Amino acid sequence: MALRKLLRLAALTPIALTPIALAPAACGPEKNQFAPACPVPGLVKPLAELTRFRGASQDIRDLVVRARVIDITGKCKPGRTAASVTATVQIVADVTRGPALDGLTFTLPVFLAITDSGQIQDKNLYAIPVEFSRNVDTARAVSAEIELELPVSAGKTAAAYGIIAGFQLTPDEIAAFRRNRR
Repeated sequence: MALRKLLRLAALTPIALTPIALAPAACGPEKNQFAPACPVPGLVKPLAELTRFRGASQDIRDLVVRARVIDITGKCKPGRTAASVTATVQIVADVTRGPALDGLTFTLPVFLAITDSGQIQDKNLYAIPVEFSRNVDTARAVSAEIELELPVSAGKTAAAYGIIAGFQLTPDEIAAFRRNRR
């Protein structure tokens, strides 16, 4: 009975229902249009891991945090001009707090770099805040969305670029990683 009433109402007022029926069609890409290719994400192992101690000590009691970049997520859409693609990227890290962390928060120093033919073209530093729950020593940190505008042409798509994310390590942290790797 309610369906007949709705159909009768639709027959009497087709213009009122038309915008509702067309609204979902306006959400996606135009017909026969695909999302553009995206840059290839990558991690450089020494830079994807962070072990930060309080001071120069390497004692476990002085461990502030241990973190690992586990993913670089993103999506691409046409850019502001026909000669560009906009990539939206987020960096995901798993973090473990150490006994020397004061409080429940820490800021991860990360970088995001764009490469072209293996050479770094652009690099920016970001801070990812991490908040631990009481009595929980692990957390997942996700950066805010980072938008990158990449130049493209008929001969070069955004897939020709690479995106590298990692931690901005101190020289002492890089040296410690090299020592521990042997």
